[in-house]
Amino acid sequence: MFSLSDLDKFAWAFFVILPIVSLIHAAGHHFFVWLFGGKGDLIVGKGNEIFCIGPIHIHLFYFVDAACHYKGIEKKKRWQQMLIHGGGALFNLLSILLVNFLIVQEVLPKNSFFYQFAYFSLYYIFFALLPFDYGENAPSDGKAILLAWKQKK
Repeated sequence: MFSLSDLDKFAWAFFVILPIVSLIHAAGHHFFVWLFGGKGDLIVGKGNEIFCIGPIHIHLFYFVDAACHYKGIEKKKRWQQMLIHGGGALFNLLSILLVNFLIVQEVLPKNSFFYQFAYFSLYYIFFALLPFDYGENAPSDGKAILLAWKQKK
């Protein structure tokens, strides 16, 4: 049951863990955009931009969302487009595997931080890969992968 004593865990999860998971997801997209010759920016949060470090733009409400805005990939092959759109989920999955490996190797301790990290990462993977539209010309990663798959050669 959730009580007032859980507020610190909630704040930690909401203001630290979830933004880290969001950033890892967006970094997965950014990595494949970069790998295939595109240009991209990592946008962390909403609202006014607070500061920028290279391609990473941190906004006031950093905990709300993260995104990768990119250009220069329109004419890539299907498998490249699929990797770009699946890169976020792939990075989330790899981060879970890495954290679990480090826990098994006793490099990292077993604690609620890493449990919540894995939970939010799985959440991101699941909802990113559901094929639906967020709005006009804004497909989910899963739908973008399906659209790339259906594309003629």
